[in-house]
Amino acid sequence: MSHKTIIPQPGILNISPYVAGKSTATGGNRITKLSSNENPLGPSPLARAAYIEAAASLETYPDSDHAELREAIAKVHGVAADLVICGAGSDEIIAFLCNTYAGEGDEVLYSQYGFSMYPISAMAAGATPVQAKETNRHADVDALLAACTLRTRLVFIANPNNPTGTLISEAEIERLAEGIPPQALLVLDGAYAEFIEGFNGHAALVDAHDNVVMTRTFSKIYGLGGARIGWGYGPAHVIDALNRVRGPFNVSAAALKAAQAAVLDVEYTEKCRVENAKWRGWLREALIAIGLPTDESFANFIVPRFASEQAAAEADAYLQTKGLVVRALGGYGLPEYLRITIGDEIACRAVAAALTGFMKGARA
Repeated sequence: MSHKTIIPQPGILNISPYVAGKSTATGGNRITKLSSNENPLGPSPLARAAYIEAAASLETYPDSDHAELREAIAKVHGVAADLVICGAGSDEIIAFLCNTYAGEGDEVLYSQYGFSMYPISAMAAGATPVQAKETNRHADVDALLAACTLRTRLVFIANPNNPTGTLISEAEIERLAEGIPPQALLVLDGAYAEFIEGFNGHAALVDAHDNVVMTRTFSKIYGLGGARIGWGYGPAHVIDALNRVRGPFNVSAAALKAAQAAVLDVEYTEKCRVENAKWRGWLREALIAIGLPTDESFANFIVPRFASEQAAAEADAYLQTKGLVVRALGGYGLPEYLRITIGDEIACRAVAAALTGFMKGARA
């Protein structure tokens, strides 16, 4: 696919493209997608209505400063509206950070099983991604600090983490913020923060430090993955810099209106959190009972461990024959694991029944 004279920037062709969770399977009369951590309840009805209403004005450019959404986020999350930036999913905020603060000769640090968009965005900016070992699938602050160098410009950590669902304490996050080099920013990816009761993604640490940024998304608990919208919160010097690289109309008007309605519908968000916690706990206990060790998850998915890479692949294939599509984690360096989104009651019971059959000897 290369061209003799039209050549991308160095490193671009070394990037392995992000692979999304599968949406289809060859087996089963009904396909249940449990591969991308989507909300099985969907978005708030108020968000759906706002999105549809916005369709009446598609000829009009969206609000370029996202003022109404930033005010709504500030009201619900207790943050300063002028320190919020909105993007086309938190992926775009991650890209803004890499493009703004990292380049050739710089390093972008992340934990071993961190979200794959961290190294992709780092390489797209010309920087070198650096991975720090984890301990028992938990981010290891000592390992991250030991991996820092004079070239480190960004340190990414998701808490809870994707794809493992694990969580480390705020004290450990603060120790990381205080220990990274003075030229580096700590980026706290809070895509799954809303799934923890009373947790606000370490927003207080952003307020207390001038080297900490938080990213959030509307794709998970808010059920707006298809609208592509997220946000970031950080010190004034960071938000000012990011707004200089942000396109003036980077988020659609419909997405802005839907997100505003979604974040303000706190009762619906709480309903989604409670349902997720209920069935996440139920499914984890069911899988442990049939011999599948499963770490405690603080997100909207669980990650059972199989006896081998082959067993995980066979389980994945067997689930597909039942119309259940989950996420294999070989690409994350976890080939013995499958990541299973917490669906509704029907989906969770179907997963438990299928894996019970698999563990008893059933195969695709």
